[in-house]
Amino acid sequence: MRIGIFGGTFDPPHVGHLIVAEHVKVEFGLDQIRFTPAWVPPHKQGVTLSGAEHRLAMLRLALEGNPGFVLDEREIQRQGISYTVDTLRALREEDSRSELFLLIGADNLEEFHKWREPDQIVRLAKLVVMRRPGYKAEGAVVVAKGSYLESNAPLLSISSTAIRNRTGIGRSIRYLVPPAIEEYIHAKKLYFRTS
Repeated sequence: MRIGIFGGTFDPPHVGHLIVAEHVKVEFGLDQIRFTPAWVPPHKQGVTLSGAEHRLAMLRLALEGNPGFVLDEREIQRQGISYTVDTLRALREEDSRSELFLLIGADNLEEFHKWREPDQIVRLAKLVVMRRPGYKAEGAVVVAKGSYLESNAPLLSISSTAIRNRTGIGRSIRYLVPPAIEEYIHAKKLYFRTS
């Protein structure tokens, strides 16, 4: 199998996540994309995230109906700081035959050499770099002289931060997230400012 690993906080998951994941899946002939929400990403220590139960519930809603999209809860279950290299090692131990592709944004590629054990990451999985507004993959430092695949996924300027901010000030998030997630956010009063 050819498996894509798509990590992040997904707070909330939005249509940009889904569009680029579907594009990458088709573009590189992947059998599935595993959405792997982090418990605490290394670069977001000290940042308040929505509870894991909410982020998992929203991802379940987002992935519903697409058999090629799979929710992988291992980082939530493991808790602690979510290091990509640990997740890839665990996947490799479970399945030594599948080909792993790690989906990262061009913004992450610029900092990739600072990740935990980047040399091991590029040995365990092929990097698939997705374009991000304002970032170019060219000239980024990739460790171990490892190469990466550059995706032609659509360049979308949608972010979870912007969605949280819009919700917080009472602005519409319609079409930025799937309808079921919009309903969930409103029902659970996520991201609404209390003062």
